[in-house]
Amino acid sequence: MENFFGNHHFLTQTEVNKFLLTTLLCGLIGAEREYRSKSAGLKTMIMIGLGATLFTILSIKIGLGSQDRIASNIVTGIGFLGAGVIFKEENRVKGLTTACIIWIVAAIGMAIGSGYYEQAIGVTLVVLISLLIFPFIEQIADRRFTKRDYRIVRKYDAQVIGNYEALFKLYKLKFLQGKQTLGNNHITGNWTAVGKPENHQKFVEAMLADQEILEFDF
Repeated sequence: MENFFGNHHFLTQTEVNKFLLTTLLCGLIGAEREYRSKSAGLKTMIMIGLGATLFTILSIKIGLGSQDRIASNIVTGIGFLGAGVIFKEENRVKGLTTACIIWIVAAIGMAIGSGYYEQAIGVTLVVLISLLIFPFIEQIADRRFTKRDYRIVRKYDAQVIGNYEALFKLYKLKFLQGKQTLGNNHITGNWTAVGKPENHQKFVEAMLADQEILEFDF
């Protein structure tokens, strides 16, 4: 066994330690993603980290003239992998955080493969703290500043846009007027409003009670 891990063989004890450390650090990040039921979880993060570590080790071993020729392409390749988890759902883009984490996990694997263990451990700790703390901060922010997109369709009235915008102000919602279209004597209005969830609820209830509205999306 000692001869197998000797310096004259492909696999050394140092490299084994690198793979184990990658499994641990990327596994911790992957476990958090798995707990939150994200598209890229424990197994995915470990595989990405191990792949980046192995590519970096190989780049150092066989790229004697230019040790970055393989490792430099990890950054490009991982971008395509991260793009696969980004998708649009209704009016929201989801998966950006997971894509960023895939990118960071690959960077951690590269750092370990290059022997920069302290940097890899430090970044892992920062990522874990961010992933654990930021959701609570976002929840607090959402209680005060919830963003919603509204779409209202009804018969055309010269005062209708102003009336609905007055309701936004009445319920203390800051709004940004979007595209307004007119056709077949029907007007379609789009707004993006920000405010407390309870204020959004009051506005929605007022819209649902409006008999003149033909379509209402929120």
